[in-house]
Amino acid sequence: MIIRKLAALTAAAAMVFAACSSTGGTPAASTAAAKGCTVGVSWNNYDQERWKKADEPAIKKAVEAVSGGKYIKTDARDNAEQQITDITTLINQGAKALIVLAKDGVGIKPAIKAAEDAGIPVIAYDRLIEDPKVFYITFDNKKVGTIMAQVITKLVPTGNYAIIKGDPGDANAKFLRDGMDEGGLKALVDSGKVKIVFEQNTPNWDTTGATNEMQAALNGTTPVNNIQAVLSENDGMATGVVAALDAVGLKIPVSGQDGDAAALNRVALGTQSVSVWKNAFALGETAGAVAEQLCGGTKPADIKAPADLPAAAAPAAAGAQDFTTPGGNTVKSITLTPTPITKDNLKDVIDAGWVTKDVVCSKVPAGTVAACG
Repeated sequence: MIIRKLAALTAAAAMVFAACSSTGGTPAASTAAAKGCTVGVSWNNYDQERWKKADEPAIKKAVEAVSGGKYIKTDARDNAEQQITDITTLINQGAKALIVLAKDGVGIKPAIKAAEDAGIPVIAYDRLIEDPKVFYITFDNKKVGTIMAQVITKLVPTGNYAIIKGDPGDANAKFLRDGMDEGGLKALVDSGKVKIVFEQNTPNWDTTGATNEMQAALNGTTPVNNIQAVLSENDGMATGVVAALDAVGLKIPVSGQDGDAAALNRVALGTQSVSVWKNAFALGETAGAVAEQLCGGTKPADIKAPADLPAAAAPAAAGAQDFTTPGGNTVKSITLTPTPITKDNLKDVIDAGWVTKDVVCSKVPAGTVAACG
């Protein structure tokens, strides 16, 4: 099945390449970019809260800000084979640049190569694709892990930890885990102050899977429930973790990331200690702007991030930088800056329009959180 899909993709890409080359003049992508071009976005699972809430509107706005720019999309619904078909669909619909949120950063590689061979630039969006020609746009995921560890280990410098990691096929899960060690976790483990009693990857970053893993972690200690902190690699899984903790009457420090509305409410309520906010409005704007630059023939090394990004999210360097992947590839990248959200700065996400005060402060006792009044 995958072979047939890749064959179809190659044929579609070949037709696009022929169309771009037959005039003998300026490539079609460059011509289109003068008035904007069609940018195709392949979502791996559009149902997740942040994609429709922030990333997509920001990408679409940036693409359509260029006169003639057009946004099209597909949704693989968490199916790696479907995403291969989706890339064929986007090419056939006239996409001159692709933004891909990969379900499987390795399995998608033949489809990405076929697009690249047709002269269609590809942006690996928020999840790495091991291909030297992709342009990688993400947040500093290692730093996200570092922030999580710094916040949680400050609250719990000694004791038993559980670590609920993301999908094993997503490079971000490893970046986050490496960041945790760099954030002081490894030093505490080596010193004997912290013991990791449970550590498990979670397929698809699934909430129910995280609940099951947390239950296993709690049941696996002697005595049971002898865990003092949880490093969860995202907010969706933290939802499952907190559900498992609530079921046994535990309230302990838990980390997460993404700034999901429910997680920010948990931060206000004190059942989650930190959600590392990746301002997806900024990430989406960057991807849309970069896609139009690539369509216009700008070389990857000369790509620039938008000048109007919020200061807290802006990359350390405005221009593209080299990023060395775990597979040894060097790709051009723009890496935005994450922000830890705790009780002390919940006002930041409210003021940014990321979430409303009513949602953050639901059921929060008056006077306990500054942002809630």
